Amino acid sequence: MDKKAELLRIDELRKTLSYHAIRYYVYDSPEISDYEYDMMYAELVRLEGSNPDYFDPTSPTQRVGGKPLDKFEKVTHTVRMSSLTDVFAFDELKDFIAKTNAALGAEAVYSVEPKIDGLSVSLTYENGVFVNGATRGDGTTGEDVTANLRTIASIPLKLTEPLSLTVRGEVYMPHASFERINAQREREGKPLMANPRNAAAGSLRQLDPRIAAERGLDIFVFNLQSGSIYADGHEPASHTESLERLRELGFKVLELRTHVSNVQDIISHVEYIGSCRDSLPYDIDGAVIKLDMLELRAVMGEGTNTPKWAVAYKYPPECKKTKLTDITIAVGRTGVLTPTAVLEPVRLAGTTVRSATLHNLDFIREKDIMLGDTVSVQKAGDIIPEIVASHPEARDGTERHFDMPSVCPSCGEPIFKDEGEAAHRCTNSLCPAQLSRSIEHFCSKDAMNIDGLGPQIVELLLDNGLISNVADLYRLRLDQIASLERMGQKSAANLIAAIDGSKSAGLERLIYALGIRNVGQVAGAALAARFGSLSALMDATVDSIIEIDDFGTVTAECVVNFFSHEPNRRLCRELTELGLLTESTQKASSSDFAGLTFVLTGTLPSMSRDEAAALIKDRGGKVSSSVSKK
Repeated sequence: MDKKAELLRIDELRKTLSYHAIRYYVYDSPEISDYEYDMMYAELVRLEGSNPDYFDPTSPTQRVGGKPLDKFEKVTHTVRMSSLTDVFAFDELKDFIAKTNAALGAEAVYSVEPKIDGLSVSLTYENGVFVNGATRGDGTTGEDVTANLRTIASIPLKLTEPLSLTVRGEVYMPHASFERINAQREREGKPLMANPRNAAAGSLRQLDPRIAAERGLDIFVFNLQSGSIYADGHEPASHTESLERLRELGFKVLELRTHVSNVQDIISHVEYIGSCRDSLPYDIDGAVIKLDMLELRAVMGEGTNTPKWAVAYKYPPECKKTKLTDITIAVGRTGVLTPTAVLEPVRLAGTTVRSATLHNLDFIREKDIMLGDTVSVQKAGDIIPEIVASHPEARDGTERHFDMPSVCPSCGEPIFKDEGEAAHRCTNSLCPAQLSRSIEHFCSKDAMNIDGLGPQIVELLLDNGLISNVADLYRLRLDQIASLERMGQKSAANLIAAIDGSKSAGLERLIYALGIRNVGQVAGAALAARFGSLSALMDATVDSIIEIDDFGTVTAECVVNFFSHEPNRRLCRELTELGLLTESTQKASSSDFAGLTFVLTGTLPSMSRDEAAALIKDRGGKVSSSVSKK
């Protein structure tokens, strides 16, 4: 094939592949097999590789390209991307329709369509070519995520006609993509994504487009923001007409939509959309009801933050019945025992739910939950599975009462329950179930700030028997770490350096790192300032601790109780012998802020909040985690 023939073939393949992509992704009506498409795609890749000077950014092969970004640039929307007023009952929906019809003086036609549970974006085209995509942000300003949006196969890189316009759509993660990603993360021992919406939002904000491309995102376009969808410039009369035209241009538009005027027909379609939730391959969280005729929208106008011509009917959280087959006990970092319900798998708000937290024994008694019960489950905020009710009427006599164990299921030490508190606790600080999380807390950024010692490395060290408590971290040798799987000389050297550097983190960080119940960063700093050394704190009394401002009896007793256990005292002595800084070196350089307490929130323009807190303390001030009556 000569040069001219190759270029003609490239043009032909680009046009053919773009056509078949629209048939597949927009109309869900493929005309050729995946194999035929893949063969043409491979041929195009080969020919473009042989003719790099014939590059076209709108080619089907250019979905992913370029280097990862350092950050997302800000984009100002030419047309504000408003949010919608939510209604939660049909009476509220009827009220909206009645008021709108009254304002217009006639019974209007309304479009009723699903509200996709995803992330809203704008797509801008110039002469038919996709040039920019941005997140909604605050409605006025969003982030430029063009590179990631290009990876979504259902977004046309080139329209079927050379028009200039901006459209709005909702990026979402299909159930199949979500389940595939979570299955892979589970195999790799990574935390699972909470739900498809959060997964879609996180994927779209990846700085590396290659990661976004792997996530299998999709989009529905639901509005023309600006520009013309016709070559002669005339405007569509209705929302329905504009969506049909956008489909012709290559966009994937909303399904299950209709346009009706009668209020009962509107409610019936809202109910119908809701009845389809379980069978849809994507999540919806409501239905959008909006005036169909565009000139009537202009008559109704816009409110301060929302349009007056549309509302979103929000469906109540999905709630389904299933069987509670068992209750397991997990031991947390602070020793709290948390019961978890093991459920027969049930599909709920986009994921398969197999367990739900039961919080504590009081919760189990309050909900009258028994082993073997039929229970109703929903997701709090569509994220966290929770049991909302048991169904005693469904019992057959095989159900059993549940009681908390008398000893820790991990270490066998006795369980304690403080009077007036719902939680049961294991107070053994060397409990294996607490150990991993305690070490992770010790190494965390706000504690000893040991860079590189995350959960996976901590587990690796524990599994290989190299550590049994936090003191062992400071006994690690370079050769021990370098010999571990996924580690090498450089990684080992960096980790040893980070551990060694943490020795000078300071007394207040060390106190917080010990994981004393009810002692956070602010309390740790206050204890360091009051007692001046770890040895003095170890011998402190409740009376001496409650002399500190904002310290109550409960926190003081937690501190004294921690140091009353010999394993904890032995650990503190070991840390001192290993060279950690266990005496306070803080001396205020001035008393400018003496007697003043500061609460730091949000983002500061020239420093981090930790740096600001250090400056305040250096000048004699105090830093609190929240506003109090004082």
